[in-house]
Amino acid sequence: MNASDCNASCPPERRRLLRCPWVPVAAALVAVAIFVSAGNWQGRRMHEKERLRAQFDAAAVADAAPLPAVDAAADWAAWRYRPVRVEGEFDGARQILVDNRIHGGRAGYHVVTPLRLADGRAVLVNRGWVAQGATRADLPAVPPPSGPVVVDGRINLPASGYLEFDSRPPDGVLWQNLDPARFAAATGLAVLPIVIEATGATAAADRLVREWPAPDFGIDKHRIYRVQWYALAGLAVGLVLYFQLRRRRVPTPSP
Repeated sequence: MNASDCNASCPPERRRLLRCPWVPVAAALVAVAIFVSAGNWQGRRMHEKERLRAQFDAAAVADAAPLPAVDAAADWAAWRYRPVRVEGEFDGARQILVDNRIHGGRAGYHVVTPLRLADGRAVLVNRGWVAQGATRADLPAVPPPSGPVVVDGRINLPASGYLEFDSRPPDGVLWQNLDPARFAAATGLAVLPIVIEATGATAAADRLVREWPAPDFGIDKHRIYRVQWYALAGLAVGLVLYFQLRRRRVPTPSP
């Protein structure tokens, strides 16, 4: 029902609302502000992912470097995906298996072993993927080499947004997620807040698969969402202009 259809049968509140052009305009402005804000947020996320992709591409062609001499409070984000070469000794007694890791359609585990560095620090090394045994109770035996080793790999930051139904740290070798802080709390070994994904064998014939695919940064997804939010903002502006112009051509109902 528009203004011309509203006669004496309309409630007084409805007739007053029809005479107030600022009501739909205010609603449209609120909607536009929300849509533009959402589009801007998607744009910021898109640019963040673009910078991360550029960082990944630059790291892919960089030479291996020693692990930087910084403490656990340093900004490791700048070192993400950087190839590194580290020397130390594996702490096989604290090795864990990260569960539910899929490779080539098969279920398996990531084998993660702390590496004690010569400078006294320790860092987690993802030595690679190994297939699950015949049963869940049949855990694979993939011990690390003993003595000094050289590990070639790339730095990565473990995901922090995982969901677990039990907040208590695991008390066995099988873990659902890799979290350096929880690992330190559970094992008593302070480790850097990163993981080194090994790109070379850390032991002879260790049966581990070391294929680290490029991550999906989701740049196109944020770009599409940004366009959609801006389109909704434009639609809201267009609708309010259309109805305001239409209103001007409709006679105002008498009280």
